[in-house]
Amino acid sequence: MGKTDAIKIISLNRKAKFNYQLMETLEAGLSLLGSEIKSARTGNAQLRDAFVEPINNELWLQNAHIAPYKMSHSQNHDPMRPRKLLLHRREINKLIIKTREAGLTIIPTKMYLRHGRAKIEIAVARGKRQYDKRQSIAEREMKRSMRRQLGRRK
Repeated sequence: MGKTDAIKIISLNRKAKFNYQLMETLEAGLSLLGSEIKSARTGNAQLRDAFVEPINNELWLQNAHIAPYKMSHSQNHDPMRPRKLLLHRREINKLIIKTREAGLTIIPTKMYLRHGRAKIEIAVARGKRQYDKRQSIAEREMKRSMRRQLGRRK
């Protein structure tokens, strides 16, 4: 990556690929308050239980935790408040239509800064069943053991 495409990852949703089958990803802007962006720049954000919900033809990030900024005592924000996602109208409409399909939802996978602006990577996803998760674990263990075997042979 060059200097023109500087990205600083703030938070990853590591459980997203395990709990969901990711179908399509998209980058969205994130509308934050001043104390929120300052706190996010220090890496104090968490996407573990977050999801995206359409409300009044807009997309809102719910349950994302951005810790209060320590230097901003009097004007601090609510850490769990809903945050508006910034997308083009056609992208919003497309995502709202996809969420109306059975079993599809929108989840955040990554929050990062690009050129000083807060961005969030969202994915249209389908929840995995319990047996799918067990299958993912079995595949991961099999790949790990194959790497071990190859390592021993060298």
